Parts: sequence; C-alpha cells; structure tokens
Amino acid sequence: MRINIKPVNIRLDQALTDWIYKKLGEIKRYLADFEGGKFPGGKEAIELNIEISKTTHHHRKGDIFRAEAQLYLPKELIRVEATDNDLRAAIDQIKEQLYRKIKKYKRKRIIRARKWARIIKEVGRIHRVLLKENNKMKKLLRAFKKKK
Repeated sequence: MRINIKPVNIRLDQALTDWIYKKLGEIKRYLADFEGGKFPGGKEAIELNIEISKTTHHHRKGDIFRAEAQLYLPKELIRVEATDNDLRAAIDQIKEQLYRKIKKYKRKRIIRARKWARIIKEVGRIHRVLLKENNKMKKLLRAFKKKK
C-alpha cells in the first residue's frame, strides 16, 4: 500500500510524517486480501492519498485543521474527511472512518460473491435435472423406435 501525503498551508516535519505513516499504516492489515493483484485501470497497488491542511492562517480557536483521505480499492474509491482543533485528532478520526468504510466494502464484496455462488449452484442443479430429463426422453424415444 502506497501512502502519499500532501500538506496544504502547513509545514510537514519528519515527526508528523512518521506518525501519519504509523497510524494509517495500520489499515494495511485490513487490506491484505486485495494486495498483490492488478486492479482495473492499470494500478498495481492500493493507494492512500492524504491531504492535511490548515483552513485559515488567522484563526486560533475552533476546527482549524482539516484532514482528507482517499483510498483507491478495486472498483471503489473511499473518501473520508475530518476537521478538528488538533491535526492528530483529525487523523485519528480519518482512521476510524476508514476502518468502518473498509469493513462495509469487504462485507459488500462477500455478499456479492455468495450471491453469485448461489446462482451458479442453482444453475448446476437445473442443468443436472435437465440432463436427467433429457436422458429419460432419449430412453423413451429409443424404446418407441424399437417397438416400430
């Protein structure tokens, strides 16, 4: 998983960068199912783009820090946003929102896979029944031809 950080109206120091990589790198274990394969659009890896910014230069109180994350998954883009008076708290909020949305995305994929498995199973059953009926019809036709 690639993590790209884009600072806007804020200076990004090494300690903050390391902290962001550590905090949001924990998401990687939830995405282990999707790593390693090629995705539609030519991408080869999961990408997490993070934009951190200070909303204004002159305000000192209130929600002045904003963090936004975009997670590119197969056939899905997960986007979350948070504002807070502390940048680290905003990033923590993003992490929690990403966890919830990834869980929902995985659940949706599992449900879809099970649905198609049920359909394929039912088609197989119908096919077997039709083969049996077809064999019975062939036997009846052979018996009818022999009687003539």
